[in-house]
Amino acid sequence: MAAALVVLKSRSSETFVDNRPKDDVRMANIAGARSVANTVRTSLDPKGIDKMISTSSGEPAAKFLVELSKSQDVVPGDGTTTVVVIAGAIVKASLNLLMSGIHPTTVSDAVRKVSVKAVDILSSMAVPVELSDRESLVKSASTSLNSKVVSQYSTLLAPLAVDAVLSVVDPNNPDLVNLKDIKIVKKLGGTVVDTELIKGLVFEKKVSHAAGGPTRVENAKIAVIQFQISPPKTDIEQSIVVS
Repeated sequence: MAAALVVLKSRSSETFVDNRPKDDVRMANIAGARSVANTVRTSLDPKGIDKMISTSSGEPAAKFLVELSKSQDVVPGDGTTTVVVIAGAIVKASLNLLMSGIHPTTVSDAVRKVSVKAVDILSSMAVPVELSDRESLVKSASTSLNSKVVSQYSTLLAPLAVDAVLSVVDPNNPDLVNLKDIKIVKKLGGTVVDTELIKGLVFEKKVSHAAGGPTRVENAKIAVIQFQISPPKTDIEQSIVVS
């Protein structure tokens, strides 16, 4: 944050008063980001645990790191902890540059150039994965699940997740897959082991005639009707003539 500069004008001369606060806001933000990154970093090892950080008033600390993690979760859906750790390392390196007297704009431009170079390096190292290679897809999904609460069920959920996506993806346009075509139905009771993939429609409706009626029908045919099948309501608005 640039120092606030107040100009006091008078008839005789101009006086400049530096109204800069004692605590440098930039350094305070860097210190907060480093604290969050150092705390979250211990979540990566096999024995790591998730953390929750808040201020004395109950608000999340270092909000820009929180928003960064949210953005990471929205786009790729994984790597929320990693992106915070990397951001903390960048902030630490930036602090050293600032303490050396380098201007913040120069530091920001350097970080931007480094990010472009990092993308180029990662792109050159990337190994393309074909949709027909289900085994590689399952391994990738299992790797993502290893950092989640349900990591112990990765052998069950990883193939299920891959098969769910492959059932809705268009091989001709694999980059345009719409994950909204996959619906997750949550039900009370049972365990994660009871999770299954249904290739079709799930009607969350109760049996209308539970007493004596069938609760299961094999090879049933379902009619999808787009118009009203209930009898029309009687028109009771009639004119009454009293003589």
